[in-house]
Amino acid sequence: MIGRWRRGAGRQAQGGDERIVIDGLAKTTGGRGRGRILMTIAVFFCLYGAIAGRIAFLGMQELEEGGPGPSRVTASRPDIVDRNGEVLATDINTASLFAEPRRIVDADEALEKLLTVLPDLNVEQTWSRLKSDAGFIWLRRQLSPRQQQAIMQLGIPGIGFRTEKRRFYPGGPTAAHIVGLVNVDNKGIAGMEKYIDDQGLADLQATGLAVARDLEPVRLSIDLRVQHIVRDELERAMERYKALAAGAVVLNARTGEVLAMASLPDYDPNNPFNAHEKDRLNRMSAGVYEMGSTFKGFTVAMALDAGTANLNSRFDASRPIQIARHTIRDYRGKGRVLTVPEVFIYSSNIGTARMAETLSPEANRAFLRKIGLLDRLSTELPEVARPTEPAEWKRINQITIAFGHGVATTPLQTAVSTAAMLNGGVLFDPTFLPRSEEAAMASGERVIKPETSRMMRYLFRLNVESGSGRRAEVPGYFVGGKTGTAEKVVNGRYVSGKRFNGFVAAFPSHEPEYVVLVVLDEPKPERPGLGATAGLNTAPVGGNIIRRSAALLGVRPDFGQDSNTLLVSRQ
Repeated sequence: MIGRWRRGAGRQAQGGDERIVIDGLAKTTGGRGRGRILMTIAVFFCLYGAIAGRIAFLGMQELEEGGPGPSRVTASRPDIVDRNGEVLATDINTASLFAEPRRIVDADEALEKLLTVLPDLNVEQTWSRLKSDAGFIWLRRQLSPRQQQAIMQLGIPGIGFRTEKRRFYPGGPTAAHIVGLVNVDNKGIAGMEKYIDDQGLADLQATGLAVARDLEPVRLSIDLRVQHIVRDELERAMERYKALAAGAVVLNARTGEVLAMASLPDYDPNNPFNAHEKDRLNRMSAGVYEMGSTFKGFTVAMALDAGTANLNSRFDASRPIQIARHTIRDYRGKGRVLTVPEVFIYSSNIGTARMAETLSPEANRAFLRKIGLLDRLSTELPEVARPTEPAEWKRINQITIAFGHGVATTPLQTAVSTAAMLNGGVLFDPTFLPRSEEAAMASGERVIKPETSRMMRYLFRLNVESGSGRRAEVPGYFVGGKTGTAEKVVNGRYVSGKRFNGFVAAFPSHEPEYVVLVVLDEPKPERPGLGATAGLNTAPVGGNIIRRSAALLGVRPDFGQDSNTLLVSRQ
């Protein structure tokens, strides 16, 4: 029994030894397998690391070459439409030409063939780039379909096309200064195109989230029909009066919405080769000018609102005002005492200056600031200039500014402040986006009393009936307006014969819905023997714009009331 136990124990021991040996072999084999796996993983890491490094190297090389990589394409942009849904700007697909120089067999032959389709290529630069070791270079962005087809037929190895987005403006130059334009990468660089980018589109494009199907159209306050009328009338005016430039704006007096605005000369955003030329400036918002007698409306409103004058007040305009070496005279003055309505319709410099002097220069300056004429406009359009004024307002400054000399502001600001004088006394920041009357009133600021505004409406209408604005009359619409003829400043001096003319109007004058402002830079007499004052050129242009656009804007003509009776009833 003892022997049986020993044999069993020996077998167990032997079996135990076998298990130990087998277990040791398994551990040894498993260790080698894991080593092979780790080695395989390391090889793959090295392989992919080399590939990633090569890609990064090529990417850096392409950046050093100055050209974008093959994956860089233009980003989508939302359509821009007018208030009625008419397209002002949209994206279209276009082909761009690229080359892979490493695959070019014969750079000389390739260049020679390309020049048959694109003769304006820079020969030396293109040849040098085709001979380089770059992986990708752009040769020409945004080809026409005809150019793409012709290049495809050349059959040049190493040449290819990428589909990109290109901005297309169906109206061409019609609303160029409002809509703006983009660069070759579809980035907004001017006008509302730039505004849209600044509101977050550029960030979406940078993150790749600007997908065309997800971008809602941007609706503007512009009415394309009225915009066309405004630009058409300005083109005719420049030709008729041989003016250097022209501009106009149509503004909703109750909301501050810009319905139309144009400045000529302009440019075609589809081919903006001349967009940066000096004379293509948007004069309506990015240029500042002394607005002449259109400022007299603000001086009169100031005195009426302060209570230092009323419609029956009289001011002595019988003699010029002498200040040091300066003499203030009237153009075709009456040489007598004038009532406030006479000061306005005869556009008396002397009478307006004496009205301004019923308040202090500081009060005068504060009033112009309150009605928005001395600070930079707040609006969506990026191209907005800052007004200029004297650092210190002395008596001579107060007097000349009263009739529009000494302060330079933008024409758009003049229209906006005039709207506040006539709409009941509320100042609205201008907007190029739709805005309801309720929203406008919530953000508007009262700057004059309602009764002051009623008196100003009376004076504006009277000036079209009996004063310098007669040529702006449009039957049925009760146009009210004020002309302004300002001598231009050249090299610090006023130059006789060089004028910047303006006319600002509202209709219907008893309950203004819209304000129209027209400016002409250096207009000439329409024919020999005539003058070139604002009443002879900008006033009729303003009347033509109202005549053609009033019905489109929904303003119904009224032929059933006598104008004088209507004006009296509104006092």
